[in-house]
Amino acid sequence: MALVIHNTTIVTSDAARTVHHDASIAVDADRIVAIGPTEEINRQWPGAEHMDGRGKAVFPGLINCHTHLWLTVARGIQEDFGFPSTLRFPTTAQAMLSAEENAVFAMLGALECLRGGNTTLLEIGTRVPDYVKPVAATGLRVVFGQTSSDLEPAGIPENRFVYSPALAEKTLRGTDDVISAWHGAEKGRITCVVAAHAPEACSPELLRGARELAERRDVRTTIHLDQSHWEVESVMRVRGVRPAEYLFQHDFLSSRLVAAHCRFMSPGEISHLGRSRASVSHNAAMAARRAAAPPIQALAAAGCNIAMGTDNMAHDMLEAMRTGLFVERISRQDGERPWPEDVLEWGTRNGAAALGLGADVGSLEVGKKADLIILDARRPHLVPTLRIVSAWIHNGQAGDVESVMVDGRWLMRDRRVLTIDEGDVVSRAEEIGRRVWRELVARYPNVPFPITLPPPASQAMA
Repeated sequence: MALVIHNTTIVTSDAARTVHHDASIAVDADRIVAIGPTEEINRQWPGAEHMDGRGKAVFPGLINCHTHLWLTVARGIQEDFGFPSTLRFPTTAQAMLSAEENAVFAMLGALECLRGGNTTLLEIGTRVPDYVKPVAATGLRVVFGQTSSDLEPAGIPENRFVYSPALAEKTLRGTDDVISAWHGAEKGRITCVVAAHAPEACSPELLRGARELAERRDVRTTIHLDQSHWEVESVMRVRGVRPAEYLFQHDFLSSRLVAAHCRFMSPGEISHLGRSRASVSHNAAMAARRAAAPPIQALAAAGCNIAMGTDNMAHDMLEAMRTGLFVERISRQDGERPWPEDVLEWGTRNGAAALGLGADVGSLEVGKKADLIILDARRPHLVPTLRIVSAWIHNGQAGDVESVMVDGRWLMRDRRVLTIDEGDVVSRAEEIGRRVWRELVARYPNVPFPITLPPPASQAMA
């Protein structure tokens, strides 16, 4: 049965940034079939289910172009120890998780994405097969990237960069296996990319293999780029050029690339990336946590498509958009630009274009997929709703999202998540997280760790 949400505010995020007031949007199956004045839409769809949208606002679902869902296991700790981490444990908490436990934290990240209005995300991981099936079952639109690299990790602590052809073959085969199993699954809701890890972690042979795999499978590519001073220094020492210049030399830059971070770029690198028409995932909140601000204005002026992502530990796209607005105004020394409508475009329409999904999602337009979110616009911090985009970007909260739809299917309705057992995921993540961090600290008692961990979850609840 068709659905009409009537008497509401509709933020389309289309090219004209149209906002409809006292309007209706009609959904039939998985597509938007009409947007317009309530009286007119009601007349066109008399037999549809009707939902009262008064006091609410309908936005396109947010497009998150860079996530590591499973790294929620490091939440509350790793945000304050930089990148690369200044914690000196020989391993990580995530590496100590079983496949099932890793999936719990991926589902925790997916739950946060859903509650915050993320409907599409680019998820990158070293262990995607651990959790691809349950995350796909959430109903979210997901682009999965199983990471490829050929840098032997054992040499990194000693600044030795040794590249292994066997490791290149193994990781590229793992990437190809995920693509074979999942690209186009769930009637196209699940797709894949080739995810080369980062310039310092990829030899020229790995980059060539990744590019050839992407071309053969007709999928996009993604890579972490200029995310730390350590990366820049490492690539310059090993390759003699800066990271984006290294990618340019080996023909890895293209309009089908999503380059994440781009925090420490030289003018020459900006020029290379812009000429390639690559997309940049501006992970503003994580960049700010790490005392960095990418040159977004220069990247956009050079020709890059600016999208947004959350990166790791937290997956609140509203926080990412607001931080992007604030930090960019500081960088530009301009109290008026960018506008909230600009960063909403980064987080919706531009993100869809970055992932090659712009024909279907990223804006509310007739013929596009019914991927949308509904905000409670009568919350005190949003009233008066004179300009709802500005009110939400400046003052909103993820909790303002009360309903989420993907492919015409409700994933959350009236703040009740319908596709994830929220209580089970939260309780299991709390128990596993406390246990694994205590085990990590106990295993390496001589490693400085200036945090007093809480007791096991079972003991705390006793």
